[in-house]
Amino acid sequence: MGSPGLVIVGSGFAGICMAIKLKEAGYHDFVILEKAGELGGTWRDNTYPGCACDVPSPMYSFSFELNPGWSRMFAPRQEIQAYLRSCAGKYGVTPHIRYGKNVSALEYDDDRRAWSVTTEDGEILRANAVVAARGALHIPKFPEISGREVFAGPAFHSAEWDHTVDLAGKRVAVIGTGASAVQFIPQIAPSAAHVTVFQRTPPWLIPKPDFAFSPGVRKLLRLPGATRTLRNAIYWALETRALGFAVHPSLMKPHERLALRHLRAQVPDPELRRALTPDYLIGCKRVLISSDYYPALTRDDVSLVTDGIIEIRERSIIDAAGVEHEVDVIIYGTGFKVVDALADQRVAGRGGLTIQDAWKDGVEAYYGIATSGFPNLFFLLGPNTGLGHNSVVFMIESQARYVVECLRLLSRTQARALDVRTEAQRAFNRRLRARLDPLVWNAGGCHSWYLDEHGVNRTIWPGFTFEYWARTRRVRPDAYELIY
Repeated sequence: MGSPGLVIVGSGFAGICMAIKLKEAGYHDFVILEKAGELGGTWRDNTYPGCACDVPSPMYSFSFELNPGWSRMFAPRQEIQAYLRSCAGKYGVTPHIRYGKNVSALEYDDDRRAWSVTTEDGEILRANAVVAARGALHIPKFPEISGREVFAGPAFHSAEWDHTVDLAGKRVAVIGTGASAVQFIPQIAPSAAHVTVFQRTPPWLIPKPDFAFSPGVRKLLRLPGATRTLRNAIYWALETRALGFAVHPSLMKPHERLALRHLRAQVPDPELRRALTPDYLIGCKRVLISSDYYPALTRDDVSLVTDGIIEIRERSIIDAAGVEHEVDVIIYGTGFKVVDALADQRVAGRGGLTIQDAWKDGVEAYYGIATSGFPNLFFLLGPNTGLGHNSVVFMIESQARYVVECLRLLSRTQARALDVRTEAQRAFNRRLRARLDPLVWNAGGCHSWYLDEHGVNRTIWPGFTFEYWARTRRVRPDAYELIY
């Protein structure tokens, strides 16, 4: 039995940031429960070849802990995880982390005004507040394909890469062409005997302006203010990309022209180019960045299949055209459960209300942080706080600061808990829907992982990040019911 004042679930960027901000504000009575044996979240789990950030490194770091030592403009995963480790160490967070603690249930006790946090090994912790900092990209999603379980060779998801499988000389099938696949396909193609890429819909792809920072540049970045200046320049450059998302879909045209130019330059074969040209408006799905994916697809030992998959057999895959593709290994690059990430989690709030019942008509929260009926439960990177144009680390910092302000409100008022009012949550989400519906994510019948089963975008913030920052700087006490 333990009784910390606050429990943070997860030790990726969100969990580490929350912990640092708590300590900075004088709150030291907390623990971080981490299901794995080390911190890092998605940067710990995703070990596939070529795994790297697709946001420029100076922006993919905490604003209070800039790193002038990044090796490249787009840092590889090992560097990002090392950065998180160093932040946890420097800010005294490491002693608060308890590893091997997978949270299986969160239950609010109306009488005690506190949460019971149960871990898979049977431990129960009582806490006044819980911060769910699991992030959105941690539960791998597999496609529902007939015969998937009968395949006799190695088969794994890109987020659970099996490094015991040697792909050299093997016929490899890659199912999916998302952000992970465009990174690992160019890495595995040179050694595999053949790579067959099964594409459902082609992604929009723009060039990746990646380069190594020379020793001279890194020396310059250590000068006072230099890294901050670079970060600010990158921030505003990325914010301009939100114009097409947040203002009007027609403003995405320059990005579309850039992507089509990139495709023409890298894929000379008109037939392959046609297969790789999206038929939906750019931006309604995640826009990917790569300068080596298209060249990998032009290799003689790589083939692109655009017909759907009908069946997986012991040693082959049958496509919708009836063609049988013999393969030795299958790699699923099919993304994550994002909208329904909490579908199997036991979370019970006031009066036993489950999160599944609260969200039966769709996942929603107040600024993506608080959900009515669940006092003192805070989400980081919750509903509608993902981004298609800038760094989510910026959003995480805004949310962590907001949670600290909620805790300060409790201290000032001597209340035991706060619960966002249903009407405040509904009003916020009405405004959100009104803003989202005419924008790029719902344009032209686009289907993506941003949308739930009703076709509603429950994932992306529909505006500029500085708007979100401004709106979450202060907690409006009237939006909450204070519980004494």
